Amino acid sequence: MIEDYQAISNAPNSPELNGKYLGLISTDFALVSDILKEASYQIKKRGFSDYPIFVTSQTALPVGQKLIGVNEVNGNKWNYHASMMEEFIQRGIIAEENIEVFKTSYKDPEEFCCLFVFDGQFTSFVFIPFPDE
Repeated sequence: MIEDYQAISNAPNSPELNGKYLGLISTDFALVSDILKEASYQIKKRGFSDYPIFVTSQTALPVGQKLIGVNEVNGNKWNYHASMMEEFIQRGIIAEENIEVFKTSYKDPEEFCCLFVFDGQFTSFVFIPFPDE
């Protein structure tokens, strides 16, 4: 499960992210981006966190609150759970010594969506720009 992974690279768009994942994620993201953008805004506006994170996986994970399930929006292929940096720290996914690295790497949540992609052995933070309106 996700707890089995030690703190992972906090670098945005890790070079390990190959074209396969980027294509799959980008295609799916386009279907749900409006919902994720609104959720990100609400997380910040309500004072929960300045660092919203959306856990993206094809299987159910016990991280965050389920926001969108597979095939719930225009045939999307991934699950999306709303979370935040603080939960990732609490669960040890972001190690204490990497908090500042994460904050420095984190992109403006009004322009970019922070996805934590979890697919079997592959885990990575990915920042994808929200589409222009």
